[in-house]
Amino acid sequence: MPTTKVTSSSGSYAVVCAPGALARAGSLTSRRGDSTSTFVLSSTKVWRHCGRAIAAKIPGRAGRRPILFDDRESSKNLETVEAIARQLVRAGADRQATIVAVGGGVVGDVAGFTAATYLRGVRLVHIPTTLVAQVDSAVGGKTGVNLPEGKNLVGAFYPPKVVIADPTLLATLPHREYRSGLYEVIKYGAIADRELFGFLERRMSSLLRRDPAALGWVISRSIAIKARVVGEDEREGGLRQILNFGHTLGHALEAATNYRVFLHGEAIAWGMIAASMMALSLNRLPLMDAFRIVRLVASVGPLPKVPAIPSARLRSILAGDKKSRGGRVLWVFPRKIGKTEWGVEAPWPLVEKAVRNLPEIMNEAQNGAKRADTKRGKT
Repeated sequence: MPTTKVTSSSGSYAVVCAPGALARAGSLTSRRGDSTSTFVLSSTKVWRHCGRAIAAKIPGRAGRRPILFDDRESSKNLETVEAIARQLVRAGADRQATIVAVGGGVVGDVAGFTAATYLRGVRLVHIPTTLVAQVDSAVGGKTGVNLPEGKNLVGAFYPPKVVIADPTLLATLPHREYRSGLYEVIKYGAIADRELFGFLERRMSSLLRRDPAALGWVISRSIAIKARVVGEDEREGGLRQILNFGHTLGHALEAATNYRVFLHGEAIAWGMIAASMMALSLNRLPLMDAFRIVRLVASVGPLPKVPAIPSARLRSILAGDKKSRGGRVLWVFPRKIGKTEWGVEAPWPLVEKAVRNLPEIMNEAQNGAKRADTKRGKT
């Protein structure tokens, strides 16, 4: 079964990605050493939908009494971690316990941070059930929760023992959540893989229909890119910063709207558009490449509108982002499709202008796509 190895400071781990990978969850989980007990952490929504069936494939009594919590972004906080940790104590979880995270990005982040901190660290297994989790958040060892001041400001680098990514779990994912994950796939193409980006341009309609072959290819390709990047720079001292393309503004939009307007990928989509237009204005990105990035983002579908955010509040959130240095906001900009630079400062008026112009930019991209579709129809 296709497996990608990810190198980390605590040893390498495998990302098993293929249709049917879930059938091996029992054997893959039981190989993780001498575990005294296994605890499934999931959300009520995921558990009701598919969690029970997934947990049934894990040996022992793990799935009979799962620890469930709210997986909304607004609940991704220290209070939730404390509640889970106390349940683990009451259930008798010791230092040889294994936590199995079953769910999307929020579940993985919260469960991962709990595993990293409970008794100073217990085993962790990820079974991601959303596209964004399969291609991004479950791979790489980042865990964390939010503070009112910003996203993921409390966390740890804590790699799992194994990641089990089964694309068949995405068949019934709500379409908005599925599309949210496609924006993260676009990110990988833009920052590191011209071939992937071109595939997305040609096959987006197939991906939106969830064509198994197209979907399997882009998931595996995205995992391979992330594995390579984090293998070279696990703790984000250099190259790994390219994975933050779109995230500087995206995280700020999430925080400024109290995590109630955007799904994560949607906020990142706006962030990628803004960063591309800023890079274009600074003569760091060719016009055609900026156009292609914006057009590809627009082809995924409509995004929630960017609300009016007071300039002072947006600037404060950006300055407090974990990627800033000494209050300086550092951006990730594409240089061309497949190549990226990081640690770039941009003048504040340019940032304001980019955010202010986002609706107009998106409208133009969508209208251009409609004109192109009409032209193709006539020919």
